[in-house]
Amino acid sequence: MVQSLIALSVVLTIWSLLASPMQRGRITAPILLVVVGAGIEYGTYHAVADTLNSQVAQHLAELILAVLVFVDATDVHGGLLGRDPRSALRLLGIALPLSIALAFVLGWLLLPGFTWPVLLVLACIVVPTDFAPASRILRDARIPERVRELLNVEAGYKDGIVAPVLVFALALASGPDDSEPPMHALAEALPEIGIALVVGPVVGWVLGKLANAAERRNLMTEQSKRIIYVAAPLLSYSLSVGLGGNGFVSAFLCGMALNYVRQTQDKHRELELIDDVAVLLTAFMWFVVAGIGVIALMSGGVTWGMVGYTVLAVAVVRLIPVMLALIASPMDWRERLLVGWLGPRGTTSIVFGLLAFNVLEGGLEKQVLLIMVLVVLSSVVVHGLSAAPVAEVFARSRVRRRGRVELRH
Repeated sequence: MVQSLIALSVVLTIWSLLASPMQRGRITAPILLVVVGAGIEYGTYHAVADTLNSQVAQHLAELILAVLVFVDATDVHGGLLGRDPRSALRLLGIALPLSIALAFVLGWLLLPGFTWPVLLVLACIVVPTDFAPASRILRDARIPERVRELLNVEAGYKDGIVAPVLVFALALASGPDDSEPPMHALAEALPEIGIALVVGPVVGWVLGKLANAAERRNLMTEQSKRIIYVAAPLLSYSLSVGLGGNGFVSAFLCGMALNYVRQTQDKHRELELIDDVAVLLTAFMWFVVAGIGVIALMSGGVTWGMVGYTVLAVAVVRLIPVMLALIASPMDWRERLLVGWLGPRGTTSIVFGLLAFNVLEGGLEKQVLLIMVLVVLSSVVVHGLSAAPVAEVFARSRVRRRGRVELRH
């Protein structure tokens, strides 16, 4: 474990010193961390593997997810659903359920050894998006601003919406021989979600109001304004867990409430500290997934069904539902195609996969972990490398369309 910590520190140092030229060369931090982490895991006789299947690892994964979903929820601008709430509702209310359903059906067709509760767990793992592997997408001026804003809103809320479904699916799949009645599993999951639905918004609302009042009375410093955004997800997570609720759902709702209530002229500066914390936690998870990949791939068991599922999960599980959901939206078909394609998988899928690994039994946990690794690593390559070319093609097509319009006039 010491070797892993040294390696992680060295990689972060190198990335900090050479971030600009590496970004120009399309060498993202996740790619670098995955490569180095895989080498360390292989050379240290599975140091990561010894700590994965434990309660400590499960709680650590939940806490990391709590921070990440909190950051996503606070990063939405222009109202609760951004500046295009109708399109956001289409993505979250239509495309997201369709994506989960499509992933479930593909699993049923390609993974015959999986029971339906495990297929639902797997669908929840492969559907959430994370722009860490291709963060430049949200800053690329060649992509229309409304597309980038819509992607940001979707990514901010999708994790928190999928999380309760995952809780229910895990409760269902953890029953003896996967035969637990759905209503019994729902009865187990609902109290956790119910507590989170109360604790998260209350904590976020109270902290937002207190911060507003303290700032009006000049009781806060610039540093304390940043620290409260670190305390909020930790407080909402720990309170919810202490009361028997779901911690990361609570943190997500806390972020939504705090983002809505907090009145400040420079929210971007106040979020800098929690953003940096999220970057470090994300780096840690990418380093861990490299070790998981080595474990999963060396254990064998990759089938053609898994390969087919991985390809379809990366290529069409998101694309087709998004295109259908945005049919009547103001966006043209090119913009809809951009929204559908630009959906990399990352940290959320990793954490959901780790949670499933600690709950499932009978060998299915290793297969689910293996598919998660295949999907995430494939997405890193496909979406990370294709983002810039796709943006360039879109920009050129937009220039050509403008030229045709000018010629007609």
